Formats: sequence, structure tokens, C-alpha cells
Amino acid sequence: MMFFTSDLYRRFGIGFVLGSALVAATTADDWADQISPPAQAAETPQAPAPSPEFQIQPLS
Repeated sequence: MMFFTSDLYRRFGIGFVLGSALVAATTADDWADQISPPAQAAETPQAPAPSPEFQIQPLS
């Protein structure tokens, strides 16, 4: 029976790949809302400067 030849499976595979690419290309704009924006690093916190009354003075 010549209905199930390898050409049939090859053409179904090619059609599936091309159809998937076509659907992906047409719906790519809709995906932008579902994909989160790129991460941004947080700013490093600035430690407060020590006040002069809490600094240790060297012994003389």
C-alpha cells in the first residue's frame, strides 16, 4: 500500500514546522505582554557615615 510512504511523513513534518513558524510569527506581538521585562540591578545602599563622637581615639 503506497499511502504510508516516507514522503507523506516528510510532508506532514515540513507542514507542521512551517505552520508552527507561521503561527509563532503572527502571534509574536501578543507574547510581549506575557514576557517580563529584563531585570535591572538594584542600587547599592549607601551606609551612613559614622559620627565623630563614636569613633575610637588612639591612646597616647
